[in-house]
Amino acid sequence: MTLAKQRVRNFIFGVKGYVNYRSLHDHFESGIGFSAKYGVSPRVHIKYQPNLDDYGSADSVRVNVEYYDVTDPVFAVQGDNIFDIDLEDMLKFHEEKKAFLTIGLMPVSDVTEYGIAKVDNDMCISEFVEKPSLREAPSNLANTGLYLFSPEVREVFKEERVQEMILKNRRLDFGYDFIPYLIETGRAVYGYVLEGTWYDIGTSERYLEAMTGILHGRLKALQDFGGRVFEDVSIWIQGESPESIRRREEIIRKIKDGRIEVEGAVLIGRHCEVSDGVRIVNSCIDNYTRIGRNATIEGSAIMDRCIIGDYAEIKESIVGRHVTVDSNASEKTKLLKTTVVADNAFLEAGCELTSTKIYPHKHVSKRSVYGEVII
Repeated sequence: MTLAKQRVRNFIFGVKGYVNYRSLHDHFESGIGFSAKYGVSPRVHIKYQPNLDDYGSADSVRVNVEYYDVTDPVFAVQGDNIFDIDLEDMLKFHEEKKAFLTIGLMPVSDVTEYGIAKVDNDMCISEFVEKPSLREAPSNLANTGLYLFSPEVREVFKEERVQEMILKNRRLDFGYDFIPYLIETGRAVYGYVLEGTWYDIGTSERYLEAMTGILHGRLKALQDFGGRVFEDVSIWIQGESPESIRRREEIIRKIKDGRIEVEGAVLIGRHCEVSDGVRIVNSCIDNYTRIGRNATIEGSAIMDRCIIGDYAEIKESIVGRHVTVDSNASEKTKLLKTTVVADNAFLEAGCELTSTKIYPHKHVSKRSVYGEVII
């Protein structure tokens, strides 16, 4: 949406595998529904990577610019980013510097998690190290995964050494391979320091951090989600159809009557059912979800069509789509400290999962688990 609001109308999704394609296509299709939902006119056009394998993020760009015969500048965005950007200003910077590649940069406190760039006074990048140690890091300026390329990138992909990386190493990654190659071969690579908010949601901790920040209005492109309940409070309960509006009004009545406790910033989707005694703090509850009596949800994301049982306690965790969390007064289920439950899982009453990852379609019997992955 950040880009669509800045008149970008053509998108290519460089999907990786069938599951990613299915999920993206089911949500975005060709862009008509997205455009209608957010009032984007003229509408965006969304295409997808052809059914060809790629060997990394940069190789995906190669596949798509060749297949779709892209001859304009390319703005490439890694999919685990949420950001504010003035694209027109970045393009102006790119053109003024006569850059071959301009990389969006942001200062970070932990350099070991990112690609780190060394820049001179003109913002030209002379060194780039992917996920360095503290001793190896040339600066604290991190690669945000936002890249603005000149059209000549197509010719670089044909060069012998790049082809060797693809064919022999079976990898062409931006951070490990392509950016260092461009710098080494003397291309003009520049850094553009972003202003505003940037979230890397590549881990569950960062995902929840981004969710909380966005709910509190820290992303310029998304300040309102529709269905705001009170003018001066960050609570949204969505509903457009008569049936979903009825559910929305019921939840609002319970909040006003003190039967449901809501704190911080909370987004509740369409057709949700929230029972008495529920406490929701700084969380997002997606469409068609049912939350049982006296459940507590804090700093968590609960996705579509979940069933959360009575007295369940979910804190700083992510619950995927179509998940059932069975729970009752005598056998309370607890999900704590960045537990992540994937789609279509079933958790028996009495489970206590801490910093645990649950794979899709798993039936988890009553147990206490800390720091494990259940496949």
